[in-house]
Amino acid sequence: MNKKLNIWLPLLFSLVMVIGMLVGYRMRDTMPGNKFFSIKKTNSIQEVFDLLNSKYVDKIDTLNLTDTALAAILAKIDPHTVIIPAKELAQVNEDIEGSFVGIGIEYNIINDSLNVVQVVANGPADKAGIKTGDIILKSLDSILSGNKINSERIRNILRGPDNSILPLTVLRKLKQLDFKINRGSINIPSVDAYYMVDKTIGYIKVNRFSSQTYKEFMNGLLTLKKEGMQSLILDLRDNGGGVLEEAVEIADELLEGDKLITYTEGAHSPKKEYRCRRQGQFETGKVVLLANEGSASASEVILGALQDWDRATIIGKRSFGKGLVQEQYDLHDKSALRLTVARYYTPLGRSIQRSYKNGAKSYYDEVIERDIKTITSDSIEYENSISFKTKSGKKLFSNGGIKPDIFMQGDTLKFGQVAQKLITSSSFSDFGYTYSIQNIDNLSKYKTPKQFINEYLISNLEWNSFANFVKKDSIKINQILPKEKAIITDYIKASIARQLFKTPGFVESINQKDITLNAAIKYISKP
Repeated sequence: MNKKLNIWLPLLFSLVMVIGMLVGYRMRDTMPGNKFFSIKKTNSIQEVFDLLNSKYVDKIDTLNLTDTALAAILAKIDPHTVIIPAKELAQVNEDIEGSFVGIGIEYNIINDSLNVVQVVANGPADKAGIKTGDIILKSLDSILSGNKINSERIRNILRGPDNSILPLTVLRKLKQLDFKINRGSINIPSVDAYYMVDKTIGYIKVNRFSSQTYKEFMNGLLTLKKEGMQSLILDLRDNGGGVLEEAVEIADELLEGDKLITYTEGAHSPKKEYRCRRQGQFETGKVVLLANEGSASASEVILGALQDWDRATIIGKRSFGKGLVQEQYDLHDKSALRLTVARYYTPLGRSIQRSYKNGAKSYYDEVIERDIKTITSDSIEYENSISFKTKSGKKLFSNGGIKPDIFMQGDTLKFGQVAQKLITSSSFSDFGYTYSIQNIDNLSKYKTPKQFINEYLISNLEWNSFANFVKKDSIKINQILPKEKAIITDYIKASIARQLFKTPGFVESINQKDITLNAAIKYISKP
């Protein structure tokens, strides 16, 4: 018996092994990936690149070719699915996060010199002793003056790892001073300004939605409530969007109950609802939203939610019309893919995404053409649009952005070449800085933006100073039109206000003659 078993035992082992292999291969065939014994097939794109690398007559940069190919592929999908190059990714992420690691200064390059225009309060540079008006000469062996300096090179030198040391040599009142600055996290404000327009109307301007926006918004909202705010003007003009959740949190503060704010859904993304979760800080006072063709994405979430629920009146122009949600995926070469994964919908179910069937160029050109053509009304015919009605009976549409409840005519003044050159140059900010440094003793008496706005006037002296200042850029200011002079005067004043009171001062100053804002104030104030 044992002899028979010994004879058959190797055969049994072999049989078990073969059966095990067959079962294993069969299981493998049911798993994602290649079948057993199959040859891995490359797609035609990979085949072409392999042939280019191995057979092409000259050496070629396949990395650049890859970027070009990817851009061409993504252009066929939608305008918002894009590759973010590695060299741009850090700045893109900074905008989303609302912070970066640096020393905390704003600077302008004036006459080939790096001038410190603003110092962030309690930031690394401020703590080290850097002051507005300092001229940065060098950092160790890196010279930061002369015609070879540029913003990208300066940025690379000033920024670096958290808690790292940056040595700087600066010129202050003809004296050279050496500093060692400990780099740290610097907040990038997403709320440009908040202030009381009058005794009962508050104003908040949000420039984008970063991960810090809700916190900044609440700081402004609660401050204005303490100052007596009963009505709110929320300015979302030229706010291109950002972090969806931050917009949702802000909408929650303005809507009552557990109202739906928005929902997202895509072919591979199950429906997800965003609803009010708490008692809001401003659920009952009047709300006016300011919008224009630059108000997009997360801005349109707020616009759509408050319009659908009859909670706010929108004044201005039709919004951009972006109803797509992107997620960002890091790639092996340190670039990133920003991929559209879902559409978002307003509470009534509106998708406000504009058509992009004619390609990205046509898609973005439409916004420019709309602003040029739209004079007295916005008479867009919504393609394949579905109409919706709010509880109050207001008729709304999908597919083409969010139309305002009160349309504001665009500025019909066409700037001449001289004025256009001024508007697109850094002349205003450079002059505001230079003039303020030279006249700080006279300007220091103004303690608040309101006091400066009410008491400071641009005289012929300031106008002539500005005219002489821009001569270096070959701008002949005496050739501008009278209507243009009034606008330029307002910008000169606002640029000085910015130097004295930073961005909030600029916004409050330039807002004084803002047609849309004044229409909002008039609307709120009417009986």
